[in-house]
Amino acid sequence: MADARQSPAAHHTLRILSYLSAQRGPVPAATVTAALGLPRSTVYRLLGVMEQHGFVIHYPEVERYGIGLAAFELSSGFARQEPLARLGAPILAALVDRVRQSAHLSVLHGRDVIYLVEERAPGRPPLVTNVGVRLPSHITASGRAQLAALPDVQLRALFPNRAAFAGRVESSPTRLSELRAILIRERRQGYALEDGEVTEGLVSVAVAIRDRSGWPIAGIAVTYPQGATDRAPLVTEVRHHANELARRIRGHIP
Repeated sequence: MADARQSPAAHHTLRILSYLSAQRGPVPAATVTAALGLPRSTVYRLLGVMEQHGFVIHYPEVERYGIGLAAFELSSGFARQEPLARLGAPILAALVDRVRQSAHLSVLHGRDVIYLVEERAPGRPPLVTNVGVRLPSHITASGRAQLAALPDVQLRALFPNRAAFAGRVESSPTRLSELRAILIRERRQGYALEDGEVTEGLVSVAVAIRDRSGWPIAGIAVTYPQGATDRAPLVTEVRHHANELARRIRGHIP
């Protein structure tokens, strides 16, 4: 693999794109220069080339630069090729081999989670988390693991009122303050826990997978019968395999 010294222009270009994509909005070129420690002339030259090809948009009125349509089209290609499902399937299979319990991989879609991969352990009962199934994120372990990684402003936008909470059991949160309390606890303990809220008698533990900017892109969970196993080693395995998937997609590893 070539290192940055063999192709400095490509290396600097990708660093600039990565930096711009992690910002909340367009930023001045001087900010890019300072953040990345690059020469001013290099930053302006590369921004100009990326602007010509549509990867960067220049906002002349405010002299700022942001991500362009071509970069968005790259993300669409990422979605079409389903790398999370392709890379996640063998990792889930390895996780199930280790813990002898069923596992699944899901992504946030609005207030719901959609299940991309399910790996059922031999002899374990069928689950409701089949591929393509959609469930409210706030009652699932994999959903709450991802919600716990969101900034508060995003959480408020997803759950603006009590009508946004479609719980299945009495213990499910029905207002934002209740959900926040659960997410704070789960953020501190490093994993999310769901006990009987989706299916009576079944427990799930989950860990979020984040991109390089810290944004949640998926959740890995293991589901097991109540009282069937010790939770601590199970969480360790889930976290280990979540980190492996994060490593493969060049995401954030705690």
